[in-house]
Amino acid sequence: MQILNLYAGIGGNRKLWGDNHEITAVELDPDIAAIYKDLYPNDDVIIGDAHQYLLDHYKEFDFIWTSPPCQTHSSFRFNIGVRYRGVEPKYPDMMLYQEIIFLSTHFDGKYVVENVKPYYKTLIEPTVELQRHYFWSNFHIEPKDFEKDKIRSAQIPDLEELHGVDLSSYKLANKRQVLRNCVHSNVGLHILKELKNEKR
Repeated sequence: MQILNLYAGIGGNRKLWGDNHEITAVELDPDIAAIYKDLYPNDDVIIGDAHQYLLDHYKEFDFIWTSPPCQTHSSFRFNIGVRYRGVEPKYPDMMLYQEIIFLSTHFDGKYVVENVKPYYKTLIEPTVELQRHYFWSNFHIEPKDFEKDKIRSAQIPDLEELHGVDLSSYKLANKRQVLRNCVHSNVGLHILKELKNEKR
């Protein structure tokens, strides 16, 4: 398949997909994109705006995975804002819903949109909940129990172990956040398997 992996980070979701597909990853941060390229040298890595890239290139792919920014939707940020002064409320970033609507309306292939469980009632009902994430898709994804992670309290060594990566040789200002943003590789593999089952 031709796969587009948007807001790719360091590629937690992609880790177990293997090298049988042609994968294009889009990541805005050059330092994070460099780590992705080191981990997945066969992938085509684009440094740029994933939201715009989707609009410009969606017709070129069979399967699109997109993980638009989640921080403004997160129940964690909302709870922090309620409990502690000095954390300003923000509008939720609506790129999430823009991409769900765009893909469901215009894209002929298969897609998954991933985000955290939000602090509000979702505006569009997700297809499935896996681990701590919601997924919107145009194919069936079987619910499955995954081991619960202690992501909120986990520190960098714990997160590196969880995701099976060693970032000690990389300098990132937000290394813990980069690791926290990863979708666990087992979840990414489960969804790819469900997509393959759909195609049979």
